[in-house]
Amino acid sequence: MTAANNRTVVEGVQKMTPSEAFVETCVANGVTEMFGIMGSAFMDAMDIFAPAGIRLIPVVHEQGAAHMADGYARVSGRHGVVIGQNGPGISNCVTAIAAAYWAHSPVVMITPETGTMGMGLGGFQEANQLPMFQEFTKYQGHVCNPKRMAEFTARCFDRAISEMGPTQLNIPRDYFYGEVQCEIPKPMRVERGSGGENSLQAATELLATAKFPVILAGGGVVMGDAVEECRQLAERLGAPVVTGYLRNDAFPAKHPLWAGPLGYQGSKAAMKLIAQADVVIALGSRMGPFGTLPQHGMDYWPKNAKIIQVEADHTNLGLVKKISVGIHGDAKAVARELGRRLQGQTLACDATKAARADTIATEKAAWEKELDEWTHERDPYSLDMIEEAKGERTPTGGKYLHPRQVLRELEKAMPPRVMVSTDIGNINSVANSYLRFDEPRSFFAPMSFGNCGYALPTIIGAKCAAPDRPAIAYAGDGAWGMSMVEIMTAVRHDIPVTAVVFHNRQWGAEKKNQVDFYNRRFVAGELESESFAAIASAMGAESIVVDQIEDVGPALQKAIDLQMNHGKTCVIEVMCTRELGDPFRRDALSKPVRFLEKYKDFV
Repeated sequence: MTAANNRTVVEGVQKMTPSEAFVETCVANGVTEMFGIMGSAFMDAMDIFAPAGIRLIPVVHEQGAAHMADGYARVSGRHGVVIGQNGPGISNCVTAIAAAYWAHSPVVMITPETGTMGMGLGGFQEANQLPMFQEFTKYQGHVCNPKRMAEFTARCFDRAISEMGPTQLNIPRDYFYGEVQCEIPKPMRVERGSGGENSLQAATELLATAKFPVILAGGGVVMGDAVEECRQLAERLGAPVVTGYLRNDAFPAKHPLWAGPLGYQGSKAAMKLIAQADVVIALGSRMGPFGTLPQHGMDYWPKNAKIIQVEADHTNLGLVKKISVGIHGDAKAVARELGRRLQGQTLACDATKAARADTIATEKAAWEKELDEWTHERDPYSLDMIEEAKGERTPTGGKYLHPRQVLRELEKAMPPRVMVSTDIGNINSVANSYLRFDEPRSFFAPMSFGNCGYALPTIIGAKCAAPDRPAIAYAGDGAWGMSMVEIMTAVRHDIPVTAVVFHNRQWGAEKKNQVDFYNRRFVAGELESESFAAIASAMGAESIVVDQIEDVGPALQKAIDLQMNHGKTCVIEVMCTRELGDPFRRDALSKPVRFLEKYKDFV
């Protein structure tokens, strides 16, 4: 036998049940936690989870389980595993697996299926389970014979890591039973290289002549543990480092070359700097369309810059932006190799390194000053919202607070090594301007899938993987309503986290579209509700209501103390104004056109 995470793994061909083969293969891949809801479909395997050293963490809803597996994987770099009952149980996971797909998370989705003798008969909880996950998985393994249980299980774990995304292991429920002779496969991990000689040489030549190089650090820098190599390359070039959309943790914010994120509600400093680039190194980034859209009134993407794109997935090379050089390789290995090739060379950018450093510092300082002073929206269409907010009092007698002021105060109060997850929505998107991190695997968002209900369960999974780190979730009241029941999971299973709920009583992102495109005709956007703090208390958590700006920082500090020193989950309900930020989907909307007479007034 061999040891895997201080547990023994059987070796050689042995007699066992398919359930044992499944569980032992999980052990061989280092699985210590699974997230899901127990069910009869996999009960035989579940019966031996505990003696195998696997903890099944029961959730309230399976979508939450898959988000937890995503958060667990994104923090640890290891597999996140989710399991559920066949049919309605696993179908609840589709949304969260899609989010994991766009985050490139190595999540393994275990989907027990209707028994083979009942397939096609329309039996209880029967569903065709492979097609529903087909679009959002890198590999689907279907156990077609009990003797192949270990083989398919191992392949799903291997492919989740090698393909950087979710995989599905589909198991007919009767295939957990019986007797098989099999050997537990050893995990197989693929080494990634630094790319081809021709592309590396072409990139080196471009960088040697660049006068204003900029590095775009994407998710591949985080997943490939390439932050240090990215730093060394940036320092050699004197290049500002901008981060990809919702990849704020891809470069340390304390570094003088850090400029902040691109994309929706990103950093103006980052946008103004990349606009000056003559060469952009997109390191581990696909340069997705939503992450490079015009923002803050700036069409900042450089039109004439040469682009060097580094991607572990060759199908992303040149997919979104026209590139000059495409390097199919690992972000860490490529950054190291480019740095080696540039060492000792005289570069065109060397002569302007000091001036460029001044430019970076100036743009960053201007952006920080603007953030400090940004206490009202400048969009005239939302002035009616501002006037409405004036003089309003919260149910507790305090004030409704401006979201940007709240976000700035939360930023100031962030503890060291913090992990933050954000949901989708107007205030959460604005938070992109204020979230800064000094180490990777610290920031989690639903990426391009943009689903609600993401933040809380994801941070619970992250906390499971890194219990020594503070864990905070941001959610608006709309998204919070979809996932707040997982507070019970955190309380029941001693996984203490902190949640900040921005209570502004509306679907803010969509309401902003109604302001800008539909002449303030508000339909279905209001979210008047009871106290979320009181609901959290009823679920067994601590709770704090904040309606004074000076209380924001102390509230977060108290919640983190409860989490880290007392093992308590805490929900902070922040009473916010209804002021709205920049429209979320300006790229997808246009002014309405009406032809029928009865709709002519609706333009």
